[in-house]
Amino acid sequence: MALLFKVPDARGLAWKSLFEIHAPDIDLRLWPEIGEPSEVRYFAAWQPPQNLHERFPNLEVIFATSAGVDQFDLGELPEHIKVVRMLDPGIAQGIVEYACFAVLSLHRDMPLYLQQQRDQQWQEHELTPARRRRVGVMGLGNLGVASLEALRPFGFELSGWARSQKDIPGVQCFYGSGQLPDFLAHCDILICLLPLTDDTRGVLNANTFNAMPKGAQLINLGRGGHLVEHDLLDALASGQLSHAVIDVLNDEPPSTDHPFWHHPHIWLTPHIGANTSPETAFDVLLANIRQHQNGERMEGEIARDQGY
Repeated sequence: MALLFKVPDARGLAWKSLFEIHAPDIDLRLWPEIGEPSEVRYFAAWQPPQNLHERFPNLEVIFATSAGVDQFDLGELPEHIKVVRMLDPGIAQGIVEYACFAVLSLHRDMPLYLQQQRDQQWQEHELTPARRRRVGVMGLGNLGVASLEALRPFGFELSGWARSQKDIPGVQCFYGSGQLPDFLAHCDILICLLPLTDDTRGVLNANTFNAMPKGAQLINLGRGGHLVEHDLLDALASGQLSHAVIDVLNDEPPSTDHPFWHHPHIWLTPHIGANTSPETAFDVLLANIRQHQNGERMEGEIARDQGY
């Protein structure tokens, strides 16, 4: 029984070392050294090649090395092949760190102060207390909940929105399309941590921005497909939004003439919100393999009809 990894060389060697030490019964192979294809039962990658199930006829599980699986063409995969997203605690930690950095930077007017530094302008601005700053999270999965829990001690007024009803202590929760406008009206700072599905593609659009308070701010930690880029540029130009922190784009890296590169009201980072680390993800992955071997449901196994 073989597990085939398609990851960068350094990470691949780290995975191989961990399996050799802790699970020597699992034959871990590193792409493109696939060995006998019929022996491959498990495949792990950020984005698998096409026709994977045809190349490996006995494939049973595909593990995403990411928290989402929107980069997979689920329609191409036979129903019997299970798809599992990565629940690496290191991913949650990275997202929490980024969310706190971005929220606190916007809350304390760091974009303005950095611009003042460039302009050699020494000027103090009135501080808005955290209790008067409303922070909302779209997407209340494990990453959204972890981010809200990390932000709670600062004293922000917290809210969250999801497709279905949730109950999170200390967080005003909204759900469904009917409650989305009310949620957005409570967001001085909006964080997107939604999975990318047909329903959420383009959700960060002009209607969303117009439903937010004038001068609100956006943090996109979800996927590039959530954001309608020209709508963001229009919202920033009109002052409906005052700043955006963008970690994900449709096209990565963006072209040299992409307007986000030099926009004065956008901070752009190269999809570094979180990365899967073999050291923190190994226990989760091995536990899932053992559960599958025992005929049990794996943690992070997606529902095909929902896409997550």
